[in-house]
Amino acid sequence: MSSPKQELQKLGKKIADDINKGKNPSIDIPVRALSNIVYDQKKCTISMGNAKATRYFFNVAHSKKFMQTAEVAAISKDLVDLGKHASLRDVFYMAKRTIPNTKVNLVDEQSETDKAIEDLELVTECAREQLNINANKMGSVAGRVIVEDHGDKIDWSKLGSGGWSIPSNVEDVKFLKSDAKYIIYMEKAAVWERLHEDKYWEKQHCIIMCSQGQATRGIRRLLQRMQDELKLPVYVLTDFDPWGIYIYSVLKYGSISLAHITEKLSVGGCKFLGITADDIIKYDLKKHFIKFEENDAKRLAQITKYDWFKDNKAWQRQFKMMKEFKAKAEIQAMSARGISFISEKYLPDKIKNQDWIE
Repeated sequence: MSSPKQELQKLGKKIADDINKGKNPSIDIPVRALSNIVYDQKKCTISMGNAKATRYFFNVAHSKKFMQTAEVAAISKDLVDLGKHASLRDVFYMAKRTIPNTKVNLVDEQSETDKAIEDLELVTECAREQLNINANKMGSVAGRVIVEDHGDKIDWSKLGSGGWSIPSNVEDVKFLKSDAKYIIYMEKAAVWERLHEDKYWEKQHCIIMCSQGQATRGIRRLLQRMQDELKLPVYVLTDFDPWGIYIYSVLKYGSISLAHITEKLSVGGCKFLGITADDIIKYDLKKHFIKFEENDAKRLAQITKYDWFKDNKAWQRQFKMMKEFKAKAEIQAMSARGISFISEKYLPDKIKNQDWIE
């Protein structure tokens, strides 16, 4: 595999060669859609298929996106040469300017540069972090691990109430020491704060990690590395709703939009800890149900048909029960049984009894 710098140079040379030969400059970009997704049953991951779309400079429908991708590639090349990193927002402002001799801006919204960065990942086969472009930090971790991050030794068990803020790029993090038995990833910061205040990670000899909603790429990569390098099982704790199960699905199998780098992000061995339909019944949580909205029902119908779920009897049973309930429940509903019920009873029992879904 070539380096990010070589891949960026290759793209620039290809465009320059097209121009010198009098050809319409073009960029071939893999199609990022469900129709071009392949599910590998052996690896239990999804990957990008071979379908590609060609974007031409001299095409009214393509020209602006072509220029945006080329501009972001130039910005990335400068960052790599300088050995500096920029945020997604930085890249937006670096690209935002008026095209010479026009009244048209190259980009008007950050979503445009974000999509151009995704295109660049597909073209170069390099993750944006390798292209020296980072996202915002949106996750915390605490537990029985000591790491080294750019020369600093950090003990995840001694970082106060906030824990360690997970960086966007975790490639340089080195694991120095750990006696943790497992990792729990949860979708909600509020639940993480409850477990952290209760010192769950200390009592259960584990690691607790969270985001706020869908896991960031930095979190997914860190989870994958800890699973592989520290040989730790990963358990996922989400709300009982289609969106929580989708979060688990993305962690384990990968996402359609990032199928090109699934091998660097998927946590293939992770297990779904809860909450489940069975937990709802066992702990009498129906009184805390939240009624399904139309978008909840639509999402449930979608994930029920996913290749990795459709033949899984355990998951189909959960989907069937959720559909019958016509309702969802939050993790925090456990608090109705006591503020620390989740850390003192629910999670320890679930893990001890191996009460999870794969």
